[in-house]
Amino acid sequence: MRHFPAFLDLQGRQVLVLGSGEVAERKAAPLAAAGASIRRADRFAPGLLDGVALAVGADADDDDLRALSAAAQARGIPVNIVDQPALCSFIMPAIVDRDPVTIAISTGGAAPVLARMLRQKIEAVLPPALGALAALAGRMSAAVRRALPDLGARRRFLERVLAGAPADLALAGRTEEAETAFARALHDAEVTPTGFVHLVGAGPGAADLLTLRALRLLGEADVIVHDRLVSDAVLDMARRDAARIFVGKARANHCVPQNEINALLVGLARQGKRVVRLKGGDPFVFGRGGEEAAALAEAGIAHEVVPGVTAALACAAQSGIPLTHRDAARAVTFVTGHTRDGRLDLDFAGLARPGQTLAVYMGITTLRDLEVGLVRAGLDASTPAAIIENGGTPAMRVLAGTLASVARDGRGWSRGGPALVLVGEVVGQATPARRPVSAPVAA
Repeated sequence: MRHFPAFLDLQGRQVLVLGSGEVAERKAAPLAAAGASIRRADRFAPGLLDGVALAVGADADDDDLRALSAAAQARGIPVNIVDQPALCSFIMPAIVDRDPVTIAISTGGAAPVLARMLRQKIEAVLPPALGALAALAGRMSAAVRRALPDLGARRRFLERVLAGAPADLALAGRTEEAETAFARALHDAEVTPTGFVHLVGAGPGAADLLTLRALRLLGEADVIVHDRLVSDAVLDMARRDAARIFVGKARANHCVPQNEINALLVGLARQGKRVVRLKGGDPFVFGRGGEEAAALAEAGIAHEVVPGVTAALACAAQSGIPLTHRDAARAVTFVTGHTRDGRLDLDFAGLARPGQTLAVYMGITTLRDLEVGLVRAGLDASTPAAIIENGGTPAMRVLAGTLASVARDGRGWSRGGPALVLVGEVVGQATPARRPVSAPVAA
């Protein structure tokens, strides 16, 4: 380790920045954000170092930069000359700021671009509200020391609580609830803490369409309760030692009834588990997430909903079909093709109105009923339509045509993957490079 990492307290202290160009401005900004009083100059003079805690040089004459380096090091003042490691006594790192959490990344001046790339990767996986969690721990630190004077017990408690419900509430921005949960856990530190349930949208199946929050939670979960539509690629992003419970449902074949899923989530949380309830698409779009959230709320279990990319958005984006278009559709309606009491219970009169796009989830088996209902309500059977199977994944297939043709051919064409039916003039507005074709697109 060539450089020893340290964090300087610059609140109210003088820092010299020599130079007036864009690079000098970029270097001055984080120093000012850390509370430093910036002293600026274009040319170096020894008196500029009087009373300063730190000096930085950039966008100045080389002779001035060398003089600054020599004078600062002679006086024991840390100095950084941008892009000239030989003149530096310290390195300015790439910074991830989650105040009061600060992460600094340095390559010792060898590859600053790599340091910035690493910062971007770290930024992507750390929750934006991480500072709120650190602030919560800071506010409660005195109480923790009083309640748990033994260092080992205190450390074990903090490891548990900072990965439990209080942490989840803090990261969700629910500060008062987080403090209450923290205090409750501290009051009875020997009792197994109550867990937390995240209702997480897994998106359409491609792992890189997960949200950053979903990815982070998969890496923290103790248990993952997942559906049939969650792909292996998404599950592979989870913590390796997390328990996985499959509760998948197919049409008319419920592996685990919904009331048992609700009870399972409540029971796991009461065991102190961090649970991710992983659903294909978005939890609140035909995913029964509302029922599960209500059951958790009734049981007093802390939870949050993490949205995902729903099928209509993924299918439209990948197939090039716009869901809305000012020349074709100014509204989009999401409906389910599932039957109720053996019939397709939809407001066909409302769905047949012009100027809108219909996105029909789980509609393959009821395609003919959909066509009959829409045509009887006044929609022309020649209206453009498409079936998109496995949309949002590399295995996407598209069958395009008219309402009549996809209703006639759809069931025979389908290979059983999750499918979305789009009906409306927008199907004819697909971008030329991605225009759906009437024959299947190869996987």
